[in-house]
Amino acid sequence: MSLQMELEQKRKTLIVRLKGELDHHTAETVKMGMEEAIEKGAVSHVILSLKDLSFMDSSGLGVILGRYKLITGRGGKMVVCDVNPSVYRLFEMSGLFKIVSIQENERQAISSLEVVS
Repeated sequence: MSLQMELEQKRKTLIVRLKGELDHHTAETVKMGMEEAIEKGAVSHVILSLKDLSFMDSSGLGVILGRYKLITGRGGKMVVCDVNPSVYRLFEMSGLFKIVSIQENERQAISSLEVVS
């Protein structure tokens, strides 16, 4: 299975919706797409919506961690939402939830960022 990425910008927040599999085959595409959108859109915060992400490996974790460092280096925040159980377990085992905020859905993720903006 491949990966589909949808990017939407609301004010200074980039919403990234991933569908399919984020692995070593698709990681570079996601990395480049997110970085380009962050640079072009003067983005301060990122919301990763993973509702339709069926699989992720360590390459996906690397992409997320790298973009986390990029956005926090600019004083922004990253929020992950709509995480399915298998991807949630990977986040948990990697310790990513210790640094990246998680919300139930996109609406709550947006609300959590409006508090810090």
